[in-house]
Amino acid sequence: MMPGRSTIWPDRGAAPVAALLGATLTLVIFGLGIVPPWRTGWMLSGVPGPDPVQYWLGWAFFRDDAWRLPPGLSPRFGMELGSSIFFSDSIPLLAFLFKALRPALAVDQYWGMWLLLCGALQGLFGALALRRLGLDALGQVMGAGLLVLQPMLLNRMGGHFALAGQWLLLAGLWMHLAPSTARRPWGWVLLAGAAALIHSYLLPMVLALWLADALRRRAWVEAPLVLGAALAALWAAGFLSLRTGHGGAGYGAMQLDLLAPFDGGYWSGFLPVLPGPGHPEVGASYLGLGGLLLLPFLLRAPWRRFSAPLALVLLLMLGFAVTHRPSVAGVQATLFPLPPALVELAGALRASERFFWPIAYALLLLSMAGLARWLGPRRSGLALAVLLAVQAVDLRPGIARLGSFFPSTEATLPLRLSDPFWAEAARKAHAIRAVPAANQGPFWEEVAVLAARHGLATDAAYLARADAAVAAQIAEAVLDRLRRGEPEPGVIYVLRDEVALEAARAGMAASLRRVDGVWVIPPAP
Repeated sequence: MMPGRSTIWPDRGAAPVAALLGATLTLVIFGLGIVPPWRTGWMLSGVPGPDPVQYWLGWAFFRDDAWRLPPGLSPRFGMELGSSIFFSDSIPLLAFLFKALRPALAVDQYWGMWLLLCGALQGLFGALALRRLGLDALGQVMGAGLLVLQPMLLNRMGGHFALAGQWLLLAGLWMHLAPSTARRPWGWVLLAGAAALIHSYLLPMVLALWLADALRRRAWVEAPLVLGAALAALWAAGFLSLRTGHGGAGYGAMQLDLLAPFDGGYWSGFLPVLPGPGHPEVGASYLGLGGLLLLPFLLRAPWRRFSAPLALVLLLMLGFAVTHRPSVAGVQATLFPLPPALVELAGALRASERFFWPIAYALLLLSMAGLARWLGPRRSGLALAVLLAVQAVDLRPGIARLGSFFPSTEATLPLRLSDPFWAEAARKAHAIRAVPAANQGPFWEEVAVLAARHGLATDAAYLARADAAVAAQIAEAVLDRLRRGEPEPGVIYVLRDEVALEAARAGMAASLRRVDGVWVIPPAP
């Protein structure tokens, strides 16, 4: 039997079957209830955490606002804090699409559809890459299933929805394996533009894969096209609207522990929990028992199918993930100090463990190809089917945990700030301020959802990046207004702390009210 052929179904039919398998696995894990675009209750319940609320709010304010220039600007969510659809992590690619379609199609949420699409595309591009590595149709489908059942993907599907777009990495690896054609640059243009409109962490990974392919082909002429597409997409999404606040001091604090791929953590039913560095990213880099059982076949892998430039960029991304403060079983050591300016710059991508994903997918693909070289196409397909079953059984604890984040809820949930006062005040207002202004301060969810439902602007926001200096200036200016008893007309003030309450008592004591457990000043005429 020739490599790439199968007696089960035609070889070219493997990719659609793999896409269907990926979508099916996603539905089995997360349920059908997340898909209908009118069902927002599962996102706003708070069970998956605050991030889905942020995504929905970003979309709700953007959807109801006028088109601006650049088109991703959304100043009604955040007000002076500065906001765009990019910084609410609301997947600008889909936000642009559904806002443009809004006159004909009303979509309250698109993240369920997005997760289903990500499962399908993960399977599709996984199968296409495996076809290039010589696996037959059964091997392509079963191997693609293993790439879908990866904790590094499933973990992001459980809350960081945009980061479920890891199919971009598989697409990049597939393009590296495919024969070079005149259309290759346009494939990278589309991939880079899509990555820029999905999530900022995926973009540098995709650009690194493109750079490796361009170096291999010596295709320098396409650099302006690919980089220009990425920059244009970032501009359109509103990324460039934030002048400062991108970086931070967090680089080196969320590194990849060198035992993380073997740490069963809360995912595995068979392997133990290993000590780790204890940061929020821990537990998401486990390869699963099925994936780990594949690794010995790297000894038979067709390493030459991955070029030296690709190997170099994969190792560089791995080094970025490990950082200058490597961790082994939670024991950390600083190998060398980094200049503060470099730490600040790298802090824009401070959750550096995520940069393990490209090399992890590359090693899984190569190990499956090594298995096919050892067993032959047909037997390797059956072996991958067994490993997929092993993976599914091993990940049962983690999958059950994921399912608990998506309980059955009503299609829509009532407002948490439900006193009739709010609806009456909203009719007389054009904005709600939370005092003092802050990114993700107290009551941000309740106030922002209230504002979105009533069509009001608000500075009660949760943004992926914000300028702390601007927030401090706004906070002081609003506190000063309250002390002087000079509120902005048509603005509701929600007081977050004792400092704000004291300022209001100094200048607006007669207007203070306590409603639904929060201190509030009704809008002035």
